[in-house]
Amino acid sequence: MLKRLFLVVVLAFAAQVVAEDGLRIAHVDSKLIFDGYKGTKRAQEEYDRQVAKWEQQGNLLQKELSAIKEKLDKQVLMLSDEKKRELEAEYNKKDTELKNFIDRVYGRKGELISENEKVSAPIIQLIRKAINEIALQEGYDMVVDRATGAVVFWKKENDLTNKVLEYLNNR
Repeated sequence: MLKRLFLVVVLAFAAQVVAEDGLRIAHVDSKLIFDGYKGTKRAQEEYDRQVAKWEQQGNLLQKELSAIKEKLDKQVLMLSDEKKRELEAEYNKKDTELKNFIDRVYGRKGELISENEKVSAPIIQLIRKAINEIALQEGYDMVVDRATGAVVFWKKENDLTNKVLEYLNNR
């Protein structure tokens, strides 16, 4: 609550300074731009295809693990101690393989996060470039992003969101 109050006071002070200096400020909603950009849809499809491949790999490993477990459960009484140990070792190996796969792909620093960054980073750079070009063309001194939550008021006529989307989608 104190942070919000501080932010409001800072923004009010900044507005006073801006009004005195005659700075032109525009705003955008980067989330709307990202979601509305055609290139985002293509990138999402590419990302979804990769995720589907990982899901298939994970499902295959899970099926293999389940098959070993089922074999162990059904044949435990008929197996020799040596064969039982072999199956248990195979089960443990496959279980470790599955856990490693899950961690490698879906973990905190996994391939899923890397792939998302790889796919979205060029789009984010393109959006920033488009915002910069339009802001310069329109004569704005500063552009703030409403999607970050720091903007408490904006005038519709200073909104560049649709112009940026048009610019990106007509390239």
